[in-house]
Amino acid sequence: MATFFGEVVVAPSRAGVDDEESAEEAREETPEDREIRRELEKKREVDVLWTLKSGASTESSADEPFVCSKFIVAIGHNAAAFLSSFILDSVCWEVVGVAKLWNEWCRTSNTTNVLPTDSFCLFYRLISDPTVLLCQCSCYVAEDQQFQWLEKVFGCMRKEDLQVTILSTCPVADYKTQESTLTLPSPFLKALKTKEFKEEVCCPLLEQPNIVRDLPAA
Repeated sequence: MATFFGEVVVAPSRAGVDDEESAEEAREETPEDREIRRELEKKREVDVLWTLKSGASTESSADEPFVCSKFIVAIGHNAAAFLSSFILDSVCWEVVGVAKLWNEWCRTSNTTNVLPTDSFCLFYRLISDPTVLLCQCSCYVAEDQQFQWLEKVFGCMRKEDLQVTILSTCPVADYKTQESTLTLPSPFLKALKTKEFKEEVCCPLLEQPNIVRDLPAA
């Protein structure tokens, strides 16, 4: 504990202690503990259901991959609300799928009557062009569920000529810049792109050392 402001204090090291504790806990795991762990892992599985054919719900792995030319994913409440206000507010779209998951911060359902404050993950298809899909994902996808989400959602789509656009938001306080954040317009838009994207970007690129986290990064 520092005795005055600015004093350099060497924190006690726990190097090696955590590994020893983990090994000891693993040795002491009982059959009941293993059963509880398996049940939790099963409960945290991500389920993706599609109604692309004949209105019947099917799991993503049950059918052959379908053609998708453009896939727009809105992650977070703000991005999902943007889609609702400016894109989905018409009869041009139909709900064709839902992703259900459970974790510490999220309990999703397959209802289509959602409010902006609800946690949900719904997939929409453009009626005039069924190869264009949208995803509203306002639910929290935990780190151990992100690969499942990606594998099950993109595993049902053909990857050839597929263009993916991701919309997400973050606080201005997290934006790293040499300018004062007080002078920045709010909100503002920045972009990241892969080398395969050859079209013109509609806004400036995101500068280093800013990064994208969580499901958008995955």
